[in-house]
Amino acid sequence: MAKIRRNEKREMPALNTSSLPDIIFMLLFFFMTVTSMKEVSLKVNIHNAQATELTKLEQKSLVRYIYVGTPTDDYRKQYGAETRVQLDDAFAEVGEIENYIVNERSAMAESDQGRMIVSIKADKDTRMGVISDIKQALRRAYALRISYSATQRTSY
Repeated sequence: MAKIRRNEKREMPALNTSSLPDIIFMLLFFFMTVTSMKEVSLKVNIHNAQATELTKLEQKSLVRYIYVGTPTDDYRKQYGAETRVQLDDAFAEVGEIENYIVNERSAMAESDQGRMIVSIKADKDTRMGVISDIKQALRRAYALRISYSATQRTSY
């Protein structure tokens, strides 16, 4: 008959970690292929204005951008040389801004909808009348949190 020894202490076998790098690389490749970075290709020329008092936006996911400037050389023949508005990757008229803001707000989480910020990236030579029209359209869309993009002024 076999004798069972319960009083003897057994050592825990070492944890095999040989497949751990394979799993990590598999997860890394999965997230690299699934994740897409949304970048807008600018169709307008923007030379930012300079300012002295700047604050950095904290949550970039809450920011929606409106680009204002003259079309780049590729689009100048088609759209002319006058100031144009770009929403995402397409040119738009000022009247289309309201629908754009409403659609962008509805695509956000309900808790973030009231915290949405609209950032106007305008060329420094843009006439104020265009900016005023954009602000009026944003006001009609109840997008009251507006920021203006600028670069830090180096000298006074």
